[in-house]
Amino acid sequence: MKFGTTVWTYQWDAPYEEALRRIAGLGFKAVELIAWNREALDSYYTPQRVRDLRALVTDLGLELSEFVSTPHGMASPDAAVREQAVDHFKRVVEVAVELGATMVNSVAANPFELQFPRILQKHVAQEWSMDFPPGLDWKQNWADYVEVMRRCCAICEDAGVRYALEPHPYRWMRNAASMQRLLDHVDSPALGMNFDPSHLFPMGELSEMVVYEIGDRIFHTHFSDNDGTSNAHWRPGKGKINWRAVLQALKDVGYDSVLSIELEDVPGVAHRGVASTPALDREVTLARAYLAELCADLGIHVEQ
Repeated sequence: MKFGTTVWTYQWDAPYEEALRRIAGLGFKAVELIAWNREALDSYYTPQRVRDLRALVTDLGLELSEFVSTPHGMASPDAAVREQAVDHFKRVVEVAVELGATMVNSVAANPFELQFPRILQKHVAQEWSMDFPPGLDWKQNWADYVEVMRRCCAICEDAGVRYALEPHPYRWMRNAASMQRLLDHVDSPALGMNFDPSHLFPMGELSEMVVYEIGDRIFHTHFSDNDGTSNAHWRPGKGKINWRAVLQALKDVGYDSVLSIELEDVPGVAHRGVASTPALDREVTLARAYLAELCADLGIHVEQ
């Protein structure tokens, strides 16, 4: 295995060149790049920029573990919007290949593209619920989403890349059972999970159990911690997730890829319009050291 991290926690919006240099300077071996929307995908990831980024990643000794972008509308009731989402996804795969990545990531879609309450606010809300519009055809929306996923996976198969779908609270894929259901319905070897315990734990999952249930269809990871009441992204060891058990499970199912540290709710982290600070470097360094010690205890080889 090797430790990686996410570029957006260091620099939320492009350009990302300085963030890549900083990440490499901290000793990471892998990194994820992102396009937040179609506009960013087209305006920042131009052919020349892609060539320059690929060269920079290589020169820094990094692996681009996955390219991240979530098309809007993958579960829209509007067929035209879903078509635009597939076109966005096709371009994501093209850019990923040009960058040298062999994996793409998107977060699972909300049913009907509805806006759900942000689970980060759950602990301060007196009432936690969702008012659903009447007359929604849930069976049809699931079928529409499955069809979009089949088309996206076919794009991945043709390009020789894998699709690490990320679970998220309240979305069409939010836990092990919904991932298994999607795998059965989509039926593509290109589809797997981006294992993110901070999204699974608030859904009532034992993170290590998810690893055993999904097994070799875990393609990539996002490591952060929380107490199960929200999808906060603290550094591992600061919440209630059992990281020794998670790492043991990953070892048991044969996972031997990137452990990508994604700390979004820690001191010094970048947000839109807010620059990261050296406090983030301390957080990610402590997180990596904590996980590295557990790996050593469990006999898990981690590339240095």
